[in-house]
Amino acid sequence: MQRVHVTQDFPQPVEEVFAYLSEQENLEPLFGAKIKRLSDGTDGTRNGAGASRELKVGPLPGFVETNTEVIPNELIRYRITKGGILKDHEGVMRFSRQGTGSRLDYTIDFDGKVPGTGALVQKTLTKNISTALRKFAERGAPS
Repeated sequence: MQRVHVTQDFPQPVEEVFAYLSEQENLEPLFGAKIKRLSDGTDGTRNGAGASRELKVGPLPGFVETNTEVIPNELIRYRITKGGILKDHEGVMRFSRQGTGSRLDYTIDFDGKVPGTGALVQKTLTKNISTALRKFAERGAPS
């Protein structure tokens, strides 16, 4: 089993950080992937539980991630629900207030379907997510 774990503090309030990271298309720089929204949440919200997206990384076949639990300004939990090179995948974003700012504690657990792929994906995701979150903390949401 592989684990990506990134914690990032933001000067922005938790509501702003959650609003930005809950928008599926805004996750492209974190994952180094092209993202296409497939569906809104089955709970009647745009990014709630049941919302799904297709991710495509380079020449690899696309795969689908689906939000399984969303608590506004607190939690986003999602899983790969179709395709991809990973198995037993779960991503969890936990948002909390930190004074006037906020903190994101982000973990992704998974295993590779092919031996050796898990460690490579773990290293790449950790770097991409850390860099993208740091830039967001420094500059805020792109206009």
